[in-house]
Amino acid sequence: MTPNGFLQIGLYLAVLVALVKPLGAFMARVYKREKTFLDPVFGPLERLIYRLARIDAAREMDWKENAVAMLLFNAAGFLLVYLMQRVQHLLPLNPEGMGPVSADSSFNTAVSFVTNTNWQGYGGETTMSYLTQMAALTAQNFISAATGMALLALIIRGFARHSATTLGNFWVDMTRSTLYILLPLSIVFAVVLVSQGVPQNFSPYAHAQFVDPPRDTSGAFVKEQVIATGPVASQIAIKQLGTNGGGFFNANSAHPFENPTPLTDFLEELAILLIAAALCYTYGQMVGDTRQGWALLVAMTLILVAMLGVCYWAEGAPNVLLNGHGIDQSAGNMEGKEVRFGVANSALWATVTTSASNGSVNAMHDSFSPLGGMIPLIAMHLGEVVFGGVGSGLYGMLVFVIVAVFVAGLLVGRTPEYLGHKVESFEMKMASLLILIMPITVLLLTALAVVTSDGRGAIANPGAHGFSEILYVFTSQGNNNGSAFAGVSVNTPFYNIMGAVAMLIGRYWLAIPTLALAGALARKKLVPAGEGTLPTHTPLFVFWLIAVVLIVGALNFLPALALGPVVEYFMMIH
Repeated sequence: MTPNGFLQIGLYLAVLVALVKPLGAFMARVYKREKTFLDPVFGPLERLIYRLARIDAAREMDWKENAVAMLLFNAAGFLLVYLMQRVQHLLPLNPEGMGPVSADSSFNTAVSFVTNTNWQGYGGETTMSYLTQMAALTAQNFISAATGMALLALIIRGFARHSATTLGNFWVDMTRSTLYILLPLSIVFAVVLVSQGVPQNFSPYAHAQFVDPPRDTSGAFVKEQVIATGPVASQIAIKQLGTNGGGFFNANSAHPFENPTPLTDFLEELAILLIAAALCYTYGQMVGDTRQGWALLVAMTLILVAMLGVCYWAEGAPNVLLNGHGIDQSAGNMEGKEVRFGVANSALWATVTTSASNGSVNAMHDSFSPLGGMIPLIAMHLGEVVFGGVGSGLYGMLVFVIVAVFVAGLLVGRTPEYLGHKVESFEMKMASLLILIMPITVLLLTALAVVTSDGRGAIANPGAHGFSEILYVFTSQGNNNGSAFAGVSVNTPFYNIMGAVAMLIGRYWLAIPTLALAGALARKKLVPAGEGTLPTHTPLFVFWLIAVVLIVGALNFLPALALGPVVEYFMMIH
């Protein structure tokens, strides 16, 4: 831990918070369908899309109609991504002659990108053609992110409205999310990445001849190195901004073509949380009280900073197992980390990417110390609500707000209320579903992998660390994160199918009850605030909300963490 490291982390947080209000206010105008400076550019295209798709932009729908629209659109996207992988050898823009992807891997990948998880059980540069990378994966990076943002817009209207039966129009919110927010930001960001050396081309892979050829594992000389390029910058821009995380290369953002300079590292880290953080201010504006949005942002940021502090402390310390071997560990635990990024930026990225549902990595999480590697697990175990995915993270946090308000009401013996809505039995049933579904899914699938030969056979490391690797696999997929702990050969039928099940449950079994909750709140009559109404914008409520989030996460996953990283830590120091 160094002053320079703290300076970099402090600068990151300062820039992030400074951008919240301008971007959040702009997004609020987009969702309220007010004029923006981008209307002259994208307005005609928006109207053309509605005309071609036969969408009545003026018609609003109830929560059930919006849920059906979302499911149908995502189902169509799933089929397209699956089919393109299976027949990519017959399609153009495949200069390296990539063959068809196996059925189980195609299934897992299609589910992964449609659900905004972007889990990758394959090496991108050795598996996917340029067309598949662009038309299937990059396209879904936009669509899945816009889906989460559209759902959030619908849910916010449910919290803001009273005596209403409709929430808005999914098609309109998704289109506007893409055209006015994701697309312009991605274009600007992609240009910046290209200026820093990230490739953007359709050229065949380069072949470099070795001056001093090395030998492979069989002892034969390797005469050349194949250097993969392609349409990289366009995919990296939206993978970060849309909290997608799926990389063009297998090494993800540790690869010098995805993340070549300290500037790209900073900007890519910033992009991970940018929209998710700004949506807190958007929420405040749309419900008519910006203090509500700031309260949520403060709660998220405090949890993030606490987790980041532990991760940086753990990774800044030397590895005790290497003591006495003559290894200089003054820089901390540098195993699995890029020297050009160092411990501070590796810890920052690991915490940020798992707090959001991004999943990109600039260091190998499997090489983190037990306590350092436990932080990404905890960040996901909290439900990806500490910023979380664009849209999905905030509506997940709003569920915790409902629970916090309800429990506080019970403690003081008053009817719980939030934004003029009474919180009653139906809302708590939906909230309970949302809080319990993810832990049940993750823990059951982890247990299944541990007790079956297909699950255990893929582990590269025995004992507590191997258990942590399996827990991470299903935690990542069940929370629609997508990052990998590594150490598990996951491109097998067992992990591809079980992982797809986890991703589907993590996305849709949470989104639909949240929409139902929003629909129920919208139908309620306005309850004027009184002396007994709990203020939900005060420091007291912020800390109460943090306590509820942490208690739920700890109760659900503490035993599993005790079997994995906690046991490994005590084994290491003794």
